[in-house]
Amino acid sequence: MNKQIQKVLVLGSGALKIGEAGEFDYSGSQALKALKEEGIQTVLINPNIATVQTSEELADKIYFLPVTPHFVTRVIEKERPNGILLAFGGQTALNCGIALYQNGVFDKYMIQVLGTPVQAIIDTEDRDIFVEKLREIGVSTARSMATSTVEEACQAALNLGYPVILRAAYALGGMGSGFASNETELRRMAESAFSYSPQVLVEESLKGWKEIEYEVVRDQYDNCITVCNMENFDPLGIHTGESIVVAPSQTLTNSEYHKLRELSIRIIRHIGVVGECNVQYALDPDSEDYRVIEVNARLSRSSALASKATGYPLAFVAAKLGLGYGLHEIKNSVTQTTSAFFEPALDYIVCKIPRWDMEKFQGVSKKIGSSMKSVGEVMAIGRTFEEAIQKGLRMIGQGMHGFVGNRGFEVRDVDKALTEPTDMRIFVIAQALMTGYSVDRIHALTRIDPWFLEKLRNIVVLHRQLSEYSTLPDIPDLLLLRLKQFGFSDFQIARTV
Repeated sequence: MNKQIQKVLVLGSGALKIGEAGEFDYSGSQALKALKEEGIQTVLINPNIATVQTSEELADKIYFLPVTPHFVTRVIEKERPNGILLAFGGQTALNCGIALYQNGVFDKYMIQVLGTPVQAIIDTEDRDIFVEKLREIGVSTARSMATSTVEEACQAALNLGYPVILRAAYALGGMGSGFASNETELRRMAESAFSYSPQVLVEESLKGWKEIEYEVVRDQYDNCITVCNMENFDPLGIHTGESIVVAPSQTLTNSEYHKLRELSIRIIRHIGVVGECNVQYALDPDSEDYRVIEVNARLSRSSALASKATGYPLAFVAAKLGLGYGLHEIKNSVTQTTSAFFEPALDYIVCKIPRWDMEKFQGVSKKIGSSMKSVGEVMAIGRTFEEAIQKGLRMIGQGMHGFVGNRGFEVRDVDKALTEPTDMRIFVIAQALMTGYSVDRIHALTRIDPWFLEKLRNIVVLHRQLSEYSTLPDIPDLLLLRLKQFGFSDFQIARTV
């Protein structure tokens, strides 16, 4: 451990907004606990009083100020910390840290950036540098062109060929991103994207490919482990924060899993991340072809999910690694005997489901896509996918009782609702299966992997069997056991009979 570090400044999670909410409060709180355990004085900057990390017992000093270069510089002048943590406050803290680094503030006040070097963060955030870095180690990325004007974006789209996806650099929750299939759409989207960022990336469209994520941890001695991998229920084209996410992945073959795992470790080593890193892939469902979509050299939304899904405290471990510890030197907080240098194995499935509140935003389209609209999420745990997803849908707080057994929801044009996903898409799939749609037909319309659709069909088949009984005592014990294993609640069973 670096003994010279006596006082550390932590850039907090900031105001709650779409794309950046409680998950960064979670990572910041864990980091503060890790620093406190080492007897290091902590200074926190976070303007949001309604967070856990601003509780008086966590940080030694708290400044309720915006996480902007101006205010952070003022706090640095007053507090004179030895070190700073940038990776625990989401995109806002990262952008602020990059600005301070480029303005020479860290050099002026002799502040050490703990964990991932700022240059490594810039390498992952600037799309041109990022693509070049991955090309050096032979890793495939989506064919793309970085542009700085609307005209350049139009030219890039012509070179790549429509359809294309637009993505704003340094943006939060996919803001300013979207798919364009002609020049009119592209011009409209590019004007919107440039209002969020000076650099906009025009990429080949990989719509319909699987979206896979890996959470990787690396220490300063170059030891690496993958803590968790996750799979999006929805195919590429829907933001990971808008999609149902399953951990660990369910539809990858053994060779696909190990190929992407090996690539993740190669990427984190080449970029030079110290701490935690999130790698997102697009995987062609018909071959083993892949593209790296992005690398987050910080604690992300997925990191909070991975921590809670596996019991491996990613933010806590990342903070310790930033202080100079090796993975083998950190105690596993669950077992208290083994070290943090292990990859968790799960004998259960974790399902994350987003929560939308579209009614509260006037004039907002209910369609979901490549930019985030969800305002929260729930996590459900089960021994099977069926159990986990039913539990999650009950907890989401939209008045639903699970995947089936809901009343008052019906869509007239099912084909259209499946092709153009909205916040109620999962219940549209339920309606489609109930009305006799085959798994192949739903797959053709949604590009959702048939494995997931088969599992959802199992719930519908079981629901149909249950509806044949008219009183609760008539239900056979074996069927009741199966219903419970598939996540049916007492209310769902009672309502169906």
